[in-house]
Amino acid sequence: MKAGSTQFFGLTCSLGGGMPVPGRCINSSLRLDSSRVKMAKTASASASRRRSSGRIELIPITGLPEIREGDDLARIIVAAARRAKVGFQDRDILVVAQKIISKAEGRIARLSTIEASAQASQLAARGARDPRLVEVILRESRRVVREHPVLIVETRHGFVCANAGVDHSNVPGEDVVTLLPIDPDRSARLLGRALRRLSKKEIAVLISDTFGRPWRLGLTNVAVGAAGVPVMLDLRGTRDRDAKPLQATILAIADDLAAAAGLAMGKREGLPVVIVRGYKYGPAQVPATKIIRPAHEDLFR
Repeated sequence: MKAGSTQFFGLTCSLGGGMPVPGRCINSSLRLDSSRVKMAKTASASASRRRSSGRIELIPITGLPEIREGDDLARIIVAAARRAKVGFQDRDILVVAQKIISKAEGRIARLSTIEASAQASQLAARGARDPRLVEVILRESRRVVREHPVLIVETRHGFVCANAGVDHSNVPGEDVVTLLPIDPDRSARLLGRALRRLSKKEIAVLISDTFGRPWRLGLTNVAVGAAGVPVMLDLRGTRDRDAKPLQATILAIADDLAAAAGLAMGKREGLPVVIVRGYKYGPAQVPATKIIRPAHEDLFR
């Protein structure tokens, strides 16, 4: 292995001459194989259903300013890419952190303006939480799934997650929280349309957020909004490399792409926009909400 690189999950990450950091590969150029993040991917479906993706690159767009309500996010992203000398290409997939979408759309709440309901006060008292924060979470929720030790709810979109996606992190102000976009799929469509107009390239958009996962520790990025790229790949009816029939294999492509981009975003690096380049896909307009398992198929509801 070369000096200044590390391997994890089969990936080799260059860290710009620094010490290897297991499980993380983040710098301004994000390299696998000394230049950018590169992942080898092998297709198991027939060529008619899926082609080998080969080299996949993760290219973070640096230099984005703090986003505020009403900002033209597409113009800001294109301008930042130009300053960073990053050119868009056809079939690029732009993965955008939910946080900057919410900021641009004004999906922000100030706890100082929130009056807690009796239900919020009761839930807050059981978990030593701020009742105003719990009130915001309840307003964003269809139902409470679990109260303690973490408040797990089903959002109005149908996502089951902690705190309904309400978040303090990476938001200026002590009492300010961001909320999930009202319609992340619509947000992705509008941003994709604007990016295509400005760049003259066919660009797909995924909006990502960090979710916890049942039975596994840690957070990973998942897609909460999608436009222009398939969100799932149904391999049922095809055969694996040993010619065995696949009967239940449906890949969550949008979540895979969001998780990959999360390697480049980090949590403190200030890189909320990442280009995923090299993944072969057929353009599609399928909402990310299609990934949500229907209630009648939920074995744990």
